[in-house]
Amino acid sequence: MKPKAIFNWSSGKDSALALYTILKEDQFEVSSLLTSINKEFQRISMHGVHVSLLEQQAESLGLPLIKMELPQEPSMEEYHQIMTRTMNEIQSRGITHSIFGDIFLEDLRRYREDQLRAIGMEAVFPLWKQNTTDLIHQFLDSGFKTIITCVNETYLDKSFAGRIIDQDFIQDLPENVDPCGENGEFHTFTFDGPIFKNPVQFEIGETVKKTYPKPKSDENDEDGKGEYVFWFCDLISK
Repeated sequence: MKPKAIFNWSSGKDSALALYTILKEDQFEVSSLLTSINKEFQRISMHGVHVSLLEQQAESLGLPLIKMELPQEPSMEEYHQIMTRTMNEIQSRGITHSIFGDIFLEDLRRYREDQLRAIGMEAVFPLWKQNTTDLIHQFLDSGFKTIITCVNETYLDKSFAGRIIDQDFIQDLPENVDPCGENGEFHTFTFDGPIFKNPVQFEIGETVKKTYPKPKSDENDEDGKGEYVFWFCDLISK
């Protein structure tokens, strides 16, 4: 009997490729998707995608969806409490593993492993330490389609928001931007591919600018503005 796993689904390309990899390897029974949601706006945290599109994704993937609702700006303590409560409930269903699409952020992996270990679960990282240039080409060659929903202005300008990732997009990326956006340069919404029963239907809406305060300890605050600037491309469910 295969161990049961929850899949941490962000709605983007890394999640899609990681799930595709897990399903092909067939070592786990993926019981459901888990996604963090901004409770106030009913959108996926950081990706800015409305929950209605997330629900369409889950339906097309044929997997149940667990939505973990978070306040607009949760403290670390609040986040930890909500996550612990959610994972304890998930574990009570006989689920022993939690799968992530992370690629090379060591601190994030360590945090995930420590939190899961505390409740007797294990973390799985199917894309870990793989070359991100190879991964993005593997993603496209496999037939996935994804759109940029959010860009960090520190790395990319507004024009990148709303673009479909293709060879032209990859060639247009500045040298300091990871092709998978693993440093938070951009976020995506995957709407079609080999694990989807049918494409997720949507229309492209307006692109909106949002700012977030930088931590006072941020050593990368070279411009002295004290804030992060993001551009969000709204996707409207059909």
